[in-house]
Amino acid sequence: MELLRIKEVLKEKRVTVVSLAETIGVAQPSMSNIVNGRTTPSLDTLRKIAKALDVAIQELFAVPNNELYGLVQYKGITYKIDSVGSIESLLRTIKENSSLK
Repeated sequence: MELLRIKEVLKEKRVTVVSLAETIGVAQPSMSNIVNGRTTPSLDTLRKIAKALDVAIQELFAVPNNELYGLVQYKGITYKIDSVGSIESLLRTIKENSSLK
């Protein structure tokens, strides 16, 4: 399941990927990758998308079938959290980065 529903909101608002990309200052290929779920946008980009589409940021997220979901931004990288395993993986990443200093 897709975590983001930007494509659906674009259709609802009758906005094209090209015009959204221009509005928020992102290259069209990058915006296409975000909309099609090939890349995960930063929290800042999500905020810009929500503002450009005049929706609450929560409307950009799909309703999950499970009880655990979200995005965590750590040192400029956005991580998708959808299971206990993904939380554990993120914590390992944080610990490894902390021990490198």
